[in-house]
Amino acid sequence: MTPRTRRRPLLPSVRPPTFSGRLHDARTATSVGRWLGLAFAVCFVTGLISHYLQHPPGWPAVELPSRPVWGYRLTQGLHIASGLAAIVLLLAKLWAVYPRLFVRPPVRSVRHALERLSVAVLVATAVFQVFTGLLNVAEWYPWPFSFVPVHFAVAWVVAGSILLHVAVKLPEIKAHWARRSAGTSELAAEDSRDRRSLLLGVGAAVGVVTLTTVGQSFTPLKRLDLLAPRHPDHGPQGLPVNRTAAAAGVTEAALRDWRLEVTGPVPYSLTLDELRSLPRTQVRLPIACVEGWSVEARWSGLRVRDLVARAGGRPGAGVRVVSLEAQGAYRVMEMGREYVQDPLTLLALTLNGETLSPDHGYPARIIAPNRPGVLQTKWVTRLEVL
Repeated sequence: MTPRTRRRPLLPSVRPPTFSGRLHDARTATSVGRWLGLAFAVCFVTGLISHYLQHPPGWPAVELPSRPVWGYRLTQGLHIASGLAAIVLLLAKLWAVYPRLFVRPPVRSVRHALERLSVAVLVATAVFQVFTGLLNVAEWYPWPFSFVPVHFAVAWVVAGSILLHVAVKLPEIKAHWARRSAGTSELAAEDSRDRRSLLLGVGAAVGVVTLTTVGQSFTPLKRLDLLAPRHPDHGPQGLPVNRTAAAAGVTEAALRDWRLEVTGPVPYSLTLDELRSLPRTQVRLPIACVEGWSVEARWSGLRVRDLVARAGGRPGAGVRVVSLEAQGAYRVMEMGREYVQDPLTLLALTLNGETLSPDHGYPARIIAPNRPGVLQTKWVTRLEVL
């Protein structure tokens, strides 16, 4: 008796996915790509400005300009707004081109392999950049690395990848740049209406995201500030706060015997009462943070250049500012001569006519024009004339 032959069950054949949507084409990708490229360009340039204002390389630190007073507020607001817009545009761009990930054969030549590798790098770094930037705006850091240096380094990779991608795809981009371009004319005419609807929808999504977030820096639209994590009017004394006194480790005990120490050729120290007895200056300046929010306020205090002159500092001297913070990346900050000599740069004691609250830097903080919020040092305890 022969044993019964067992048949192996046939496995279902694996077929590559098919795409029936008609708008996964070069015209759609080019149309969205133009706006995405602009968003990334604005984000990249303003990001460089932000980075070098926060971390000036070597000697240019003393020459950083203090004017216009609203400069950093504008550039950082544009940085965050363009970054948020880029998220919507990047998703639309990926939707338009993702069927190409499943082309068969996956690699046709060495050139094709290099092209696919460059696209993989571009997509990976672009997605990484916009979404880590979004989490930074929300001040949520679920990763083990330092955000600022990594974000800065990856920005260069993204910029280089975009330039390489444009160079490789330039013939296709030219062929589909306008509605009457040669490549676009070869596409099905009946798809043009659907394509316009799609692009209008993407534009509307970008508009909604912008209108509901830009109010955190462009205060005329603050009533529409629904999606941003900060509102320019919400916080102690009507201003937002990123780092509280408790988070910085600044306690009542640390403030009990507070004195301002000023070191230089003629060092001196002042109590808070002695500081308050000196002639004060009042200014209106915006405070603008790297997360994109900014708001103008009325500050009163002593000009830093007057405090430096009293310590015997020369007119072109810089200043190192030391905070009472127990720890933090910006516990010690340096200001170049442009900031020190600017009459609007203050060691502020009041905010909007009220004594500074602990979360806003009581008893004294720095406020200077055209300067990132992280460098507007709070809980100042020492000024070192350089």
